[in-house]
Amino acid sequence: MSKPLGLSFDPIARADELWKQRWGSVPSMAAITSIMRAHQILLAEVDAVVKPYGLTFARYEALVLLTFSKSGELPMSKIGERLMVHPTSVTNTVDRLVKSGLVAKRPNPNDGRGTLATITDKGREVVEAATRDLMAMDFGLGVYDADECLEIFAMLRPLRIAAQDFEAE
Repeated sequence: MSKPLGLSFDPIARADELWKQRWGSVPSMAAITSIMRAHQILLAEVDAVVKPYGLTFARYEALVLLTFSKSGELPMSKIGERLMVHPTSVTNTVDRLVKSGLVAKRPNPNDGRGTLATITDKGREVVEAATRDLMAMDFGLGVYDADECLEIFAMLRPLRIAAQDFEAE
């Protein structure tokens, strides 16, 4: 089955033209619309790669985060903080990973109310295989070279700082 060819024109550029006629030039409208569409495209491409492993990109990110920790485990609250997601989302993500046998949960001995998520051996195997596949497709950004990827990162960083994702050095 061949991939659809898409529209014969750029709908975001067309919207920008119409916007200019109606409300004047607002480059930020075309920029945000492009960013949001790029997000949809990239998420679909990345999710298609991790789906055979029983993952979504959110679950993949949680597994990667656990592999980055010294002991392969983190408190659920720390996972939410690092992935910048709501505690309910962390619980749902980790519970799905537990059902798949990729993560185990246990009470946090250092916090009577908290829970630790621990990556399993199966989880480590899955994250390694999924990572190889994602790297092979350049995380969907193969149309850009390394310098352009660094430029994208640098361009979006001030937005993330302004949103208080982290403290700027």
